[in-house]
Amino acid sequence: METKVNYAAVGLFTLILGAALVVGVLWLAAGGAFGKQYDLYLAYLDESVAGLNINAPVKYRGVDVGRVSDIRLDPANPETVRLTFALDRGTPVKTDTEAVLKSQGLTGIAYVELGGGSREAPLLAQAKDGALPVIRTKPSLSARLENVATQVMSSLDRTSSNLNALLSEENRAAIKSTLADLAVLSRTLAARKDAIDAGIVNAGKVADEGARAMAKLGPALERVEQSADALRKMADNASAASVAAGRTVDAVGTDVKRLTAETLPEFERLLREMNDLAGSLRHMSDAYERNPGGLLFGNSPPKKGPGE
Repeated sequence: METKVNYAAVGLFTLILGAALVVGVLWLAAGGAFGKQYDLYLAYLDESVAGLNINAPVKYRGVDVGRVSDIRLDPANPETVRLTFALDRGTPVKTDTEAVLKSQGLTGIAYVELGGGSREAPLLAQAKDGALPVIRTKPSLSARLENVATQVMSSLDRTSSNLNALLSEENRAAIKSTLADLAVLSRTLAARKDAIDAGIVNAGKVADEGARAMAKLGPALERVEQSADALRKMADNASAASVAAGRTVDAVGTDVKRLTAETLPEFERLLREMNDLAGSLRHMSDAYERNPGGLLFGNSPPKKGPGE
């Protein structure tokens, strides 16, 4: 007995299954939900994005907030990679938000991690010319490690070059000559070991004698210091006596000035009177010398003139 197959039912089932597969693919391509809205942002990375694929997750502090919708080189700068993010609408992307490339676990699957975004910073708005807003980026951990490794290797290369320059043929010859001279010096010192020991012993004796001389010199220095103190005291006394003498001279000078101011006018007047008296006596002496009788009989009156 033959089984009858309903080809119409099989065809309908195949169509329904194909439509379901197409819808599932579209649903997955749309991010797992229909009618979900996204905002597009750009980011520019100056490093390799190996391992990052389209639809790679974009996380904000570990929370999935979108996906990478496009990866291509920047036409203006081929050393820069331009990424386009489709982020869930309402994601708080701030002006200080930064995007960094990270790897997930040991699988090496790359994704983009957003961080930063302080509470006070404003939201990153769309540009006025319709261009997509650009999220700032910073180097990934692998890029930083690569830069550090590059710097370390450069330093090692420079160190190696300096060592090669230091260990050139001329420097090696100079070092060899220096080592030979040191060997000769060592042998010479070893040969004169006894003389060096004797010199060290003599130096110790000289140091001991110097210490004893300093011990004897101590009392003499104390006496010299005492004499210096006595001389300082004498100098202080002499200075005090000089000051007192100066004060006495100043006082005597004041008295002399006062005496001169009071006595000198009287003395000058007395001298004038004595000069007048001396003149009178001289005049009287001349008169009596011409007429000695005048001293006994007095002077005769003068003769009268004509008409008197």
